[in-house]
Amino acid sequence: MFSVGDIVQPRIGGPKLKIIDINEDQVVAVPANNEQGDKVTLKAADVVLYSEDGDFGVC
Repeated sequence: MFSVGDIVQPRIGGPKLKIIDINEDQVVAVPANNEQGDKVTLKAADVVLYSEDGDFGVC
């Protein structure tokens, strides 16, 4: 489902995270903008691949 290096975010919203390890049904990730930051462990079912929806300022 996910691979090391994927950019994800929690389903409920939150910052972009980069996956650095996968353990069975959990992913270990760090903030995408600070790979030396704190590691977080989340259930794989609680994250989705990151995508930006909308115009984001495009006129």
